[in-house]
Amino acid sequence: MFRYRVQRSRLHGAFIFAEVVFHNAVRKIRSMHRNAFMAILINLSQALIFVAVFYLMFAVLGLRKTAIRGDFLLYLLSGIFMYLTHIKAVQAVAGADGPTSPLMLHGPMNTMVSVVSGALASLYIQVLTVLSILFVYHTAFTPITIDQPIPSLGMLLLAWFTGCCVGMVFLALKPWAPSLVNILMMIYRRANMIASGKMFVANTLPAFMLAMFDWNPLFHIIDQARGFIFINYNPHFSTWEYAFWVGIVLMTVGLMGEFFTRRRISRSWAARG
Repeated sequence: MFRYRVQRSRLHGAFIFAEVVFHNAVRKIRSMHRNAFMAILINLSQALIFVAVFYLMFAVLGLRKTAIRGDFLLYLLSGIFMYLTHIKAVQAVAGADGPTSPLMLHGPMNTMVSVVSGALASLYIQVLTVLSILFVYHTAFTPITIDQPIPSLGMLLLAWFTGCCVGMVFLALKPWAPSLVNILMMIYRRANMIASGKMFVANTLPAFMLAMFDWNPLFHIIDQARGFIFINYNPHFSTWEYAFWVGIVLMTVGLMGEFFTRRRISRSWAARG
């Protein structure tokens, strides 16, 4: 009934927010497996399975000649890394704890802490996975050279950012129609297997096919990333600015929708299927 309120500065509040985000991010990582190292290893194995499947697909269908001149495996990795980082961010943000979650009964917790910690946990695992695979491939198999490593890392972060933005829209819609949102997320994930353009480059596509893919921010990110990774590829039909601004718009819409939903949500909605 009686509560003693302590006036905190904005800096103090920022430190408290960062601390809660850190601990919740650790909880998110450990929720995948009791051993944090095993959680990273599981994600690593998923990426390696993707690489093996696409390598066999290119070899059987004879599509290696359509790849960029350079290291073929690095060409595959560039698309797969961006795709997985994007999709994992969508799943992490869309699956964040909502306002009716029992975890929200704890004072420092709120929806934004859950979203930020989930997104950062996803980024942490994906970056470790990327660095681990590249290190092993560089040291154990063949030396690789990335033409512009810093902009290439920037494209990875942009793939993560746009994934967070898409996930935010799904998170705002989820309390209203959870089954429909799960279906839409599955369709989005499956569609990006092709629509992301990780199996081809934009410069080789005819105009009528280019129009089928250039709506997708991930398509632009992957094509731009390959322009930064390979010295002999210069993307002409993609731009990273498009992906960035689409992400900003989606994040704005998602935050507005989440705020609208949070003010109207009821605990009884959890029973809706």
